[in-house]
Amino acid sequence: MVEITNLYFTYSKRNKLFENLNLTLSEGHIYGLLGKNGTGKTTLLSLVSGLLFPAQGKIDVSGKNPEKRQVDFLQELFLVSEEFYVPNVSPKKYAALYSFFYPRFDEEQYHFYLKEFDVDPDHPMHKMSMGQRKKAYISFALACNTRLLLMDEPTNGMDIPSKSQFRKLIASLATENRCIVISTHQVRDLENLIDTIVVLENHQIIFNQSVDAISEKLSFVSYNGTNATEQFLYEEIGALGGKGIAANQSNNPSRVDMELLFNGIISKKDKISGLFTTNI
Repeated sequence: MVEITNLYFTYSKRNKLFENLNLTLSEGHIYGLLGKNGTGKTTLLSLVSGLLFPAQGKIDVSGKNPEKRQVDFLQELFLVSEEFYVPNVSPKKYAALYSFFYPRFDEEQYHFYLKEFDVDPDHPMHKMSMGQRKKAYISFALACNTRLLLMDEPTNGMDIPSKSQFRKLIASLATENRCIVISTHQVRDLENLIDTIVVLENHQIIFNQSVDAISEKLSFVSYNGTNATEQFLYEEIGALGGKGIAANQSNNPSRVDMELLFNGIISKKDKISGLFTTNI
């Protein structure tokens, strides 16, 4: 689906963002793209979409070069940006104006998503709150049924019930012929949705593993008090206790704490990544 090879990108000579970055994204997965502020998550999505061009290297999306922005490429990709423009129209009118660009747009699905998100299809979008506008825009994105769906901080501005609806709707869209990439800081909002974790740091992809592989290799432990019996690869200690990541010695799958894992990868990359066969 997406093959990125030896990617270099810079905004200026002093601001090198990606250096020899390699990444493969396959259909049938929901990827969580994680990284600290400024590591290039939004930029990477823009490069895959053809909105930015690499200085060196190659990006291939289902045999297409994103830079060319060909019609058959754009018909199969939708990017939900963190910040986006909506015209002075209702969600119903918005679909009437733009849906014909997407051959698999499903109007019945669109109105179902709007209803699930409690969005009025006849209310002008520019008069909606940020959260309502985002839900209307995401409803349209989902109804387009593109093979590649890229989402940048999609849950920002949503209330708790809307985040729950978002998780449910995205999970229903996971199919073998669709690839979904979600860039987020709100890891806990998507913890039960993401099936593969990709981490950006130091101009490269430093971690790319499925949740199943992580749960087999690592154990996530919480404890009360100040003393833990495990030898942790990474540990966080609070006033009432702590939690840590250890090698999974029991061979029993462990529930993945994605926030703890991300912090561990950034702080103790070699210790944690060393337990996995390289797959980036």
